[in-house]
Amino acid sequence: MSGIPYDPDNIFAKILRGDIPCHAVFEDEHTLAFMDVMPQAEGHTLIIPKVPSRNIFDADPTTFMWLMPTVQKIAKAVKKAFHADGVRVIQFNEPAAGQTVFHLHFHVIPVQDGVALKPHAAKLEDGGTLAHNAEMIREALKFIS
Repeated sequence: MSGIPYDPDNIFAKILRGDIPCHAVFEDEHTLAFMDVMPQAEGHTLIIPKVPSRNIFDADPTTFMWLMPTVQKIAKAVKKAFHADGVRVIQFNEPAAGQTVFHLHFHVIPVQDGVALKPHAAKLEDGGTLAHNAEMIREALKFIS
């Protein structure tokens, strides 16, 4: 445990409260999945729990009971929607490991053979592109159980 308290004003907490908009692709009682605004590849999606958790070190273990099925569902939909050869699932904890938003979250990134990912948090994506990609994932979700 880091000993650093959860900040209720982090950007993902603001998204959960509706203070900041997002391009949501899936939501249930416990989780929210939405487009990363600085994607490493087309279709890069974030999955967060609705309960406050700074990262893996302070999350209640039961959080993962709800979070991981959503991560799996989104990974399947992203792979289908973007005809990906694979999917990278990444989760960062603390600044030394690359965590920049201190609300527990998973990255689901579609990967194509031979295509390099863009750098993490490098460039803001166009809102129209994010909306289109979100719709593609929502359509793919219709075929995912």
